[in-house]
Amino acid sequence: MSATSDPYRVDYLHPAGEASLVPPASPQWRVFKNPISLGIGGVAAVLLEFADARIRSGVWDHSTYKADPIGRSRRTGTAALAGVYGPASTARRIIGGVNRMHAKVSGETPGGEAYRALDPGLLDWVAATAGYGFLEAYHRFVMPLTGRERAAYYRDHEPVTRLYGVQNPLRCDADFFSMLDRLYPRFEPHPIVGEFLAIIMSGQAAPSVPRPLHRALGRASVALLPDKVRDRLELGREYDLTTRDHAMLRAAGWLAERIPVRDSPPWQSAVRLGLPGSFAWRSPRKQRQLLAALGREGVPATS
Repeated sequence: MSATSDPYRVDYLHPAGEASLVPPASPQWRVFKNPISLGIGGVAAVLLEFADARIRSGVWDHSTYKADPIGRSRRTGTAALAGVYGPASTARRIIGGVNRMHAKVSGETPGGEAYRALDPGLLDWVAATAGYGFLEAYHRFVMPLTGRERAAYYRDHEPVTRLYGVQNPLRCDADFFSMLDRLYPRFEPHPIVGEFLAIIMSGQAAPSVPRPLHRALGRASVALLPDKVRDRLELGREYDLTTRDHAMLRAAGWLAERIPVRDSPPWQSAVRLGLPGSFAWRSPRKQRQLLAALGREGVPATS
């Protein structure tokens, strides 16, 4: 299948040597390889976005989300992974396609407020929710990150967010909370939020995964929300994360952190760059040692 027939197709192995937008030594490579951090962080990001009527209306009224929420989520995930691991040229192609689709999205909320998907403030918030959500999910449920690693995570992702039209990328956690405080007066509860969580917790996205893990993931995503946002969205005690949930997610995150997945985007991208396929699963210290031994600073020159 060609890139023209499937605009979301990514060949992570080719062109050999072509750099990704994010260097392999970045914390981004570690965070995005772990399905637990992606799952929890991605759902939390959508909850934060759906709190704003403009984004909620744009997604619900102008995408396939109502008819095919799983497929829509997977395409969003593909774009996110391409931005981190894909050859830079491929990442730019996919992001350009996303931007062209977003350029067609405009309308009015049920309250009569006009919106455009390419509104700079909305682009900033969508990027902020995803960036913070993935990072915080990894930090809480997989492996704690130092302040220096968190700063590097934000810094290394800026080139990707700029391609989406983001004008104010996050550079630290304080940036996220400052943006949240500015938008908070707009937040409101809505039945769509509950519908979305019900889909996630039903296990439709991955039927082979035990349903209790799906339910735990949904509750963990709610746990990532700042308390005032959870209260505003009226997500009650039925979404409280249990001790069993936490233990289950930690165990799954631990295993995913230590068992390399062959033919996955991070594995194939490492091979494309002339690195061992298991590179993203190695500790930061071992990554640095390997790169030093190879005489590299994190990414080889593009061939």
